[in-house]
Amino acid sequence: MARVLILLPQTDFDPTEVAVPWAVLARAGHEVTFATETGAAAACDPVTLTGEGLPRFARSMKARAQNCVLYAEMAASPAFQKPLSWAKVDAGAFDAFHFPGGHAPGMRPYLESERVQAIAAAAFQANKPVSAICHGVIPLVRAKGPDGRALLYGRRTTALTGGMENFAVSITRQALGNHYRTYPQSVEDEVRVNLAKKSDFKTGPLFPRYATETKPDRGFVVRDGNYISARWPGDAWTLATAFCRMV
Repeated sequence: MARVLILLPQTDFDPTEVAVPWAVLARAGHEVTFATETGAAAACDPVTLTGEGLPRFARSMKARAQNCVLYAEMAASPAFQKPLSWAKVDAGAFDAFHFPGGHAPGMRPYLESERVQAIAAAAFQANKPVSAICHGVIPLVRAKGPDGRALLYGRRTTALTGGMENFAVSITRQALGNHYRTYPQSVEDEVRVNLAKKSDFKTGPLFPRYATETKPDRGFVVRDGNYISARWPGDAWTLATAFCRMV
């Protein structure tokens, strides 16, 4: 079985984008390790987990009940409670890597970390399976390959689309301010300008479907070699199932 590393910010990651891949990989018998900035257990974005503070018409942004159950199981697991610190990660000791996303401000240290980017670069250089979803694609375009270009230069990818991000911000701004706006520039805009061609960014269907454990193929993913990406929590089961097959 493989050793898989899930990189986490200390706070504010999306619960579904971590718990679903963890569950699929662990059930398949793979050893899942977590890594955080300090080496202490991380905490997800409470707004997305509980829905507290979301206006009524934005309640669909709350994590689905089944995925909340998986998050509780994961959060209680020994691996989650005793993560590595980013500084102590030996990328060569792992067979595959997952980069989750999230919106809230606590994501920024993870998205901006040179150490996280170095781990990503090592994984790509060794051609090991890598998955990323939502904002988790950002470290992969901020990291540089041996040629000095973004790791994803010359590859096809998706990520949180501008349409999805702008919609989430617009329907929650009055209640939550810019909780769902991590940076002034959208994820899609930052990713696109770091690709070889703007067309290498794939937005997927205009009206996304939400994948579940029983219907894991509903979501949208983009695979390019040993790299696979997805857009939002609704793609998490699709991504996790495909990534597990890759591993």
